[in-house]
Amino acid sequence: MATRCGLLTWDCPPPEAEVRWVYQPVEVQYPDGGWALGRINAWWTDGAGELWCRLRTLPGSARAQWRRYDPESILLLPSTGL
Repeated sequence: MATRCGLLTWDCPPPEAEVRWVYQPVEVQYPDGGWALGRINAWWTDGAGELWCRLRTLPGSARAQWRRYDPESILLLPSTGL
C-alpha cells in the first residue's frame, strides 16, 4: 500500500505510469453483509504484488478510493453484452 509519499490515499495515489485505467462495473459486499453496485475505474499492483482497485460505490459515493482487491467482496460484473 506504500507509494512515493507513504500510504495509498486519495491525496497520494500510485504513480500514474503504473495505473491501468478501466471501466469495470462491480458489486461490493460491506462488512454488515449488505451489497451495493459500484465501479472500478483503475487497477494498480504494488511492489509486493498486491492488486489494488480504485473503487466508487453507487449511488452518490463522495469519491473513489483505493482498496485492495478482494474477489470475495468485490464481484466483477460484465461490462459488455451477456
